[in-house]
Formats: sequence, structure tokens, C-alpha cells
Amino acid sequence: MHEVVVRAETPEDVRAIDVVNLSAFEGEAEARLVDAIRESPGFIRDLSLVAEINGRIVGHLLLSPVTLHRPDGSERTLLALGPMSVVPSQSHRGIGSALIRAAINRARDMRYRAIVVAGQPDYYRRFGFRPAAEWGLTTNLPLPEDAVTAMELVEGGLEGGGEVHYPDVFRQIF
Repeated sequence: MHEVVVRAETPEDVRAIDVVNLSAFEGEAEARLVDAIRESPGFIRDLSLVAEINGRIVGHLLLSPVTLHRPDGSERTLLALGPMSVVPSQSHRGIGSALIRAAINRARDMRYRAIVVAGQPDYYRRFGFRPAAEWGLTTNLPLPEDAVTAMELVEGGLEGGGEVHYPDVFRQIF
């Protein structure tokens, strides 16, 4: 098996990332979401990761800032994971796992407190994500409570709970 290389996206990767998202999902919603986040003021290129095999981009994962509105009126910036995509012909080769591990490490190195994920809870639990409800977290997205998972990167990073506010662009896929 060839080595999976994970790195931050570059401007030259945009078209390949679109192709990955379009091939991995039915429809264009996720590709449009990635484009909208990329054009937003909160976009952090170092948190938009691509996975390559033999120099070809076969996966993409995006972490973007979201705001935790805490019950005491304070706010914290967290990261939302998603979308994450892998070219279907390359699935089950550890590409998604490599992207997630790299994203967690990068977010921790950048001193973020926590990561939240909307969707696919069974998949993300195997990386250490737990039900967001354990911390008293809800979101502004129309999702069932059990669809959201989270991971503290700093102990106590989610203490006190609250509502995670995703930017409006996320509503196009939820």
C-alpha cells in the first residue's frame, strides 16, 4: 500500500478538492460548503487538509471555527470538523483516519480547546469523540442530539456546555 501524505491545502489544490467532494457525496452541497468556508473571514488554510497518494489528492478534511455560547454569557471559539471526504475508489485504505488524526494533532498544536462534529457519530467515536450531550452541548443546526460528537483537546475545554453556533453556510447540508 502506498503512503498517505497529509498536508495543508494550497491554492493550487482547490479544483482537486472540489473533485474529491463531488465524487464522495451525492450532489454539490459539501463542495459548495467548502467553497463558502474558504471565502469566509474565519477560514484557516492550515486547517484545510488534503490526503495524497502518489501525489494525487484522494481526500480532504476541513476544520473551521465555530462559536460556543456558554450559559454564563461568555463565548469560546471551537473547531467544527467537516466536511470530510475521500474518493470512493480509495475508501477503506485509512485515508479518512489519517486525515482525522492529522486534524486533531494540528488543532491541538494550534491550541484550540475542542472539536465538534455534526453527523456520523459511530465513525468519529472510534477516534475518541464522545456524545456532545455529555458536556451539555447543543447546536443551532436541525440535528438530533445524538448526531453531534465532540472531543476536548484541552481538559475542561467544553466544561459548562452551551450551544455551538455553526455559521449559516452549514445549513445548506443540514
